[in-house]
Amino acid sequence: MAFVSNSDDLFDSIIMADDRFHDEGYQEGFEEGSRKGTIEGRNHGLLHGAKLGAEVSFYYGFAFAWKYLLQNSSDVKARKRLKAMESLIALIQNFPYEDPQYEKLQEDMERVRAKFRQVCSLLNVATDFKEYVSGSTGMSF
Repeated sequence: MAFVSNSDDLFDSIIMADDRFHDEGYQEGFEEGSRKGTIEGRNHGLLHGAKLGAEVSFYYGFAFAWKYLLQNSSDVKARKRLKAMESLIALIQNFPYEDPQYEKLQEDMERVRAKFRQVCSLLNVATDFKEYVSGSTGMSF
């Protein structure tokens, strides 16, 4: 049995202090980084979710307004436009709003955007969503 003096324990604690402080610092940094990363990720998701929601909502309102305007027309072109409008509305209604982990979100959003561009082409109106939101369409009241 080896005899360990108090001075050996003191030297061990001094020598091991660097490792202990390194480990404690790493753990504190990891916890703080995780906390800040979660907050930053949540804020990023809220911002982009709100933008996406505004875009989809615009398309939905646009489609409903045009559907209302076209539904009583007997014109052949109006029926084709109405059918495209109903297709856009169906895409939006089937959009998975409640699933933040939805894997095909980008694909489905591209389908909605493509259908919106098709509808705008049929109606002969501008397709840039940003123009409508910013109010730069030249309309004033």
